[in-house]
Amino acid sequence: MEVIYRSTRSNGAPVTASQAILKGLSDDGGLFVPDHIPTLDKSLKELAGMTYQQVAYEVMKLFLTDFTEEELKNCINSAYDSKFDTEKIAPLVKADNAYYLELFHGSTIAFKDMALSILPHLMITSARKNNIKNEIVILTATSGDTGKAALAGFADVKGTRIIVFYPKNGVSPIQEKQMVTQKGANTFVVGIHGNFDDAQTGVKKIFSDKELAKEMDEKGFQFSSANSINIGRLVPQICYYVYAYAQLCKDGKIAEGEKINVVVPTGNFGNILAAFYAKNMGLPIDKLICASNDNKVLYDFFRTGTYDRNREFVLTTSPSMDILISSNLERLIYRIAGNDADKNRELMSALTGNGKYEITEEMKAQLADFYGNFASEAETAAEIRRLYEKCGYVIDTHTAVASAVYGKYVAETGDHKTTVIASTASPFKFTRSVMDAIDTKYDVMGDFELVDELSKIAKVKVPGAIEEIRTAPILHDTQCDVDKMKDTVKSFLGI
Repeated sequence: MEVIYRSTRSNGAPVTASQAILKGLSDDGGLFVPDHIPTLDKSLKELAGMTYQQVAYEVMKLFLTDFTEEELKNCINSAYDSKFDTEKIAPLVKADNAYYLELFHGSTIAFKDMALSILPHLMITSARKNNIKNEIVILTATSGDTGKAALAGFADVKGTRIIVFYPKNGVSPIQEKQMVTQKGANTFVVGIHGNFDDAQTGVKKIFSDKELAKEMDEKGFQFSSANSINIGRLVPQICYYVYAYAQLCKDGKIAEGEKINVVVPTGNFGNILAAFYAKNMGLPIDKLICASNDNKVLYDFFRTGTYDRNREFVLTTSPSMDILISSNLERLIYRIAGNDADKNRELMSALTGNGKYEITEEMKAQLADFYGNFASEAETAAEIRRLYEKCGYVIDTHTAVASAVYGKYVAETGDHKTTVIASTASPFKFTRSVMDAIDTKYDVMGDFELVDELSKIAKVKVPGAIEEIRTAPILHDTQCDVDKMKDTVKSFLGI
């Protein structure tokens, strides 16, 4: 059955999957959502016998219904290849009564690789399908990981350019070095004087600038996004939850049909939304545990039904979650509002206007699948140390937020169901924070000395993504104020 896509903010004409991927964001500022969530058409037993690539096809074919089998399989096989340092693509590691789903084995050692390895292929295929002659300009805001993963995915891809904005003082030293050393004649990286929310708002503003769109079209360009607002980013993320469940079945860890819990460290809400979509496809997930850091806007929302970004923005050791405007939550709000674009638009304009909105009791009742909590900086560090001392397993700061929140959930509910924790980044990406948490004696070491020390204590080889940037020259040093983002884009494109 065909799946078509609508905007969360208007009842305008629907678009196909490939059109939604190309546009990224709807013209009215809304996000594209499927008109229905398809049901898995393979049994869990069948899925258990499949490779990651095969599972990805079985999930994605249900959402991307205007792609042919050949087109989709080409995209999948081009994405999930030797760029990943493990054949399994997303292995599960058991540590202290939970299964850590390692989503960081791609070329930039963060979970964003899982979707951004395939997005360029989906994008180019979509452009061909829709007879697009313009050059596609990928415009993206990053809180640290999306930027590098998108740059790596789109570097030197014919017919595309990519511009990434990141908060100059809001990412880890390794994250910044990964971005500013990026090769590729079509890549452009800009540090903004502001935080991630400023970058994200600035990008959305550029997307909705009709005059600029017209100017770009005249010069042979059009925008698209690699952020998780793009449905082409969200759909591939559903695959690894289905794969994780299938692997647990295959390994005899759970019975077919047995319910599991899933814990996701959450900032922009895309990764946990993918788990929610997987559940709605028929995957036996019970609780979706939403883990926040000290920027606990989502925790407060699940507790009170009020989303309020009017608060201090906290820079934490889990910077990819330092977000006060969780863009993908809009997709969930639209759904619990009964797919009512008018109601959703009203709530989103309240968020833009006075920085907050409140959902109705009826809407709140539909959030029973979710449990929200947060971990403070001290709790995050303590969890890294605890897991290392108990199991010898080293996790990064974002995964530690999820792990600590999972501990709170069990203490509060006594629910010991089999649980998968999304491990979203390699500890090598946040070596200073991770090593400091294990022992403050490491504080005197330089960034790359810490990398070697982490490799030693975790008994894990230093990932290629880190080795590569040790001596790489800085290729991008542009900075700008938030109000100059549009001018910076125009200057890069020569318009």
